[in-house]
Amino acid sequence: MQNRVNLLDLSLSEITSVFEAAGIPKYRAGQVYQWLMKGKGYEQMGNLPKTLREQLQEMFPLSFPVIAKKLVSKLDSTVKYLFRLHDGQCIESVVMQYKHGYSICVSSQAGCRMGCGFCASTLRGLVRNLTPGEILSQIIVAQADLGIRISNVVMMGIGEPFDNFENVVRFLQLVNAEEGLQIGYRHISLSTCGVVEGIERLSAYNFPITLSISLHFTDNEQRSKIMPINRKWNIETLLTACSAYFAKTGRRISFEYTLIKGINDTPGEAEKLAKLLKKHMGRDVPFHINLIPVNEVTESGMKKADKSSVERFCQVLTRFGCNATVRRTLGADVNASCGQLRLNEG
Repeated sequence: MQNRVNLLDLSLSEITSVFEAAGIPKYRAGQVYQWLMKGKGYEQMGNLPKTLREQLQEMFPLSFPVIAKKLVSKLDSTVKYLFRLHDGQCIESVVMQYKHGYSICVSSQAGCRMGCGFCASTLRGLVRNLTPGEILSQIIVAQADLGIRISNVVMMGIGEPFDNFENVVRFLQLVNAEEGLQIGYRHISLSTCGVVEGIERLSAYNFPITLSISLHFTDNEQRSKIMPINRKWNIETLLTACSAYFAKTGRRISFEYTLIKGINDTPGEAEKLAKLLKKHMGRDVPFHINLIPVNEVTESGMKKADKSSVERFCQVLTRFGCNATVRRTLGADVNASCGQLRLNEG
């Protein structure tokens, strides 16, 4: 199966070309594509002759992720999926409901090699990259299972998106396709732990998505201890790249800042953060700071900042003219919050 074409990795025009080369009528491509976007296998494609369905199954076997486990939060109806891929690898995705509609947090890799100290996704290291279709099909399967339309995508699940750059860019193009899921770029957020090379490469595409930077610390020594990526691209290099990204795309950047009790949750740290971002981004450049009380992961030993500390931190940022909000915690009772997704929960 590895060497065969996975139709979920292709656009409609590419499927049309593949069918034409295989002697399959071109108009069948549109029919198959619409079924694929609904999460249907060949056996469910009722407007295709049985002989064609058998031919397609032989030539282009499908590999939708299988729902191995589904957990629904009793607190806020957040849904966490454990998906099993065709080779047995497992990934997780989370569907969240907001006033504006449904959002999904998707994984871009099976595992992660970034080694961030507060994140469960990296505990077993990187196994492999996901293909564009494997990222896309997380949305397709979740929509079909829940009977909803997902309108927003956040690439903050398992994996570092820029460590799988080509496939992630391809996914962005597929998910935005007019004939496909039609999720607008402005409804997509991509989060990176600070892969400067990826930020620079992404700016060339000028996608109007929201770029989110997992910053979390204002001091290089401290950040390097918990986020190894900082040893390659330090805070100053990262923020210089962010400033250049805004200059090229005009898109406001969101900085994610995880608040860890007794480590980076003081008013003094908030003041340092405000001054750091104003210095490197420019006083007139709009940016957003997303405060995230750390979601506790057993192996890290890090504790969530007190509610009062979080409020004071946000107040200091506001006083210094920064746009800051505290991220709402969803799916806490099913370990579906930021930093809690794992490669496999058994």
